[in-house]
Amino acid sequence: MARIFQIKMGEHRPDLFVDSHGVDCRRGDLVIVEVDRSAEYGRVITTELPPSLAQKPPMIQGRLVRLANEGDLRQIEHNRFKANDALHVCISKVNEMHLDMNILSAEYSFDASRAIFYFTAEGRVDFRELVKELARIFRVRIELKQVGVRDRAKMTGGFGVCGQELCCANFIKDFGQLSIKMAKEQALPLNPTKISGVCGRIKCCMAYEYNVYRELNKGLPKMGARVEIPEGRGRVISLDILKRLAYVDLGEGKIVKAPVPPEGLPKAPQMEPRREQRPDDRRPRPDEGRGRQPGQGRDRDRREPRENRDRNGRRP
Repeated sequence: MARIFQIKMGEHRPDLFVDSHGVDCRRGDLVIVEVDRSAEYGRVITTELPPSLAQKPPMIQGRLVRLANEGDLRQIEHNRFKANDALHVCISKVNEMHLDMNILSAEYSFDASRAIFYFTAEGRVDFRELVKELARIFRVRIELKQVGVRDRAKMTGGFGVCGQELCCANFIKDFGQLSIKMAKEQALPLNPTKISGVCGRIKCCMAYEYNVYRELNKGLPKMGARVEIPEGRGRVISLDILKRLAYVDLGEGKIVKAPVPPEGLPKAPQMEPRREQRPDDRRPRPDEGRGRQPGQGRDRDRREPRENRDRNGRRP
């Protein structure tokens, strides 16, 4: 059975799974890979598939050719200098054409037959004229790839508020689904400056402990819920999720720290406020509001027209 290696292609391109083809290498080695009938360089990420992929091997997208030698390393370094020059040329052309896009980075393929430019933009950008101009200048195949704000932070790198290198620039390969619900489950303040990373989106580390907090939250009362504890009845004003403690306000400034058992705290019965009876809240009589029938009550006083009666008011 062929050995499958995971290779990080180029500078900012996604990982590929390739056939080792009998090449012996270790993690971190620079290698030359044959992909789509062209030579590319990459770095070995792993030589052993994780258990999740061992049962269902991924699709092989190339094969290893050799370990990078001194000539290959010089070619890679030369391509990086060329990519830096191409980046400045592309930025100047974007400014000349007044295109609403921000060029982030550029890189060449190993054989220098293709130049890839990465950019961010608010919407769709018509860069067909830009591609033609760049192809005329560099005489290679030009590719422009639009990326998001998270990919931008991953490319540029940096440090988070924790003082560590950005997770996306260090080890994260794919961006998972993040939502504000993760911050709520962990009882974090919903302040954008507190839960957002340098990219302006929710921090990726919100997902690290989300499953743990979701399990610990089972059985805990909600904020503001009325519960009954041995000291009395009160309202939950704060929670310590990791220690499973609830802070209950019993009234008159008395706050009690109560441990929460696995089955949860019993709910206090809701007390209905006493309603004072007002004079206009009297019960209506059965006949109140009903219309009188003709000929009843005051309707009897309604006389027929005068011309149908005599001078004494009697009918003829």
